Amino acid sequence: MNSLGFDKEPAKTRVVVAMSGGVDSSVTAALLAEQGYDVVGITLQLYDHGMAVGRKGACCAGQDIYDAHRVAEKLAIPHYVLDYESKFSQSVMDDFADSYLRGETPIPCVRCNQRVKFRDMLATAKDLGADCLATGHYVRRVMGANGPELHRAVDDNKDQSYFLFTTTREQLDFLRFPLGEMSKKETRALAERFNLPVASKPDSQDICFVPNGDYASVVSKLRPGAIDPGEIVDLQGNVLGQHEGIIHFTVGQRKGLNIGTRDGESNAPLYVIRVDATAKRVYVGPKEALAQINVPLREINWLDHAAPNEDIPVTVKLRSAQAPLPGHFRMSDTGAILTLHEPAFGVAPGQAGVIYQGDRVLGGGWISAS
Repeated sequence: MNSLGFDKEPAKTRVVVAMSGGVDSSVTAALLAEQGYDVVGITLQLYDHGMAVGRKGACCAGQDIYDAHRVAEKLAIPHYVLDYESKFSQSVMDDFADSYLRGETPIPCVRCNQRVKFRDMLATAKDLGADCLATGHYVRRVMGANGPELHRAVDDNKDQSYFLFTTTREQLDFLRFPLGEMSKKETRALAERFNLPVASKPDSQDICFVPNGDYASVVSKLRPGAIDPGEIVDLQGNVLGQHEGIIHFTVGQRKGLNIGTRDGESNAPLYVIRVDATAKRVYVGPKEALAQINVPLREINWLDHAAPNEDIPVTVKLRSAQAPLPGHFRMSDTGAILTLHEPAFGVAPGQAGVIYQGDRVLGGGWISAS
């Protein structure tokens, strides 16, 4: 077996590498080329390249496509750029905007992996005669008793398993993640050793199509009615103030409420408890009102060989940067229910609940209510 798990020489193993123009995917391509694999680079143009020219930390547009091309030239591998702007707009950007209009807090990177990169790019890789598709994600693919399993990366600080919970078992069979055993420091060192032109390029910080992290301006352009004003109310429905659009708020948020001093109240900090998109109301209350034990999930993707028909002990991440929380998982008629051992605060609809046993990702779903 070669290092990618195929019973043939690396030179006879074609690997398509998803190249975003960043350090991680560039090192992935360089590592596989050095090992003698038949490497082909693919970059997706996902949105108007003019939005990203000169921006640092973006991906899949403008400068980043050029950077991916420079890396491919350095490695002497074929490189193709595919125009997926229309698909990305329909599958990711429109969903992003509509999710905010429903009072949710979306994760477009998950939708991009689910609906574009691991679906359309994977199909393209197969059309090119590839044996597998390799990416620069920090996650591990581990062979288990029932086939490949998805596991957390060795580097907890870079682990991206939360963003890959929608990966299917069929996709996982075709995917490879060469960086899963490495730290970011090791990846940077490899970029220097390979003398890659992106070795000092900064990591992506914002959502790729959201300049400067200004979500509201992007959503308002996609959905002009998204910034309609409304009321900020307490849990009894008393009006405390006005807002300029529900897209400015997420469950658990404390800053930016602009309510001011409340006569006759303790003036303890208030948090966003719920966003009523239909009424354009933002409900606020004390931190204890955020406490949630039962978390309903929809659109369940299960990576184990069979979904459980009874409660099972798990840990769960409800935010990408959050430590896993202990609890139990069970399927329901409409999706699944997570029952946490201790209350979680700031559980936001539109985020994901990703289920783990140890380092292994069992699956997950979208949080449907707070």
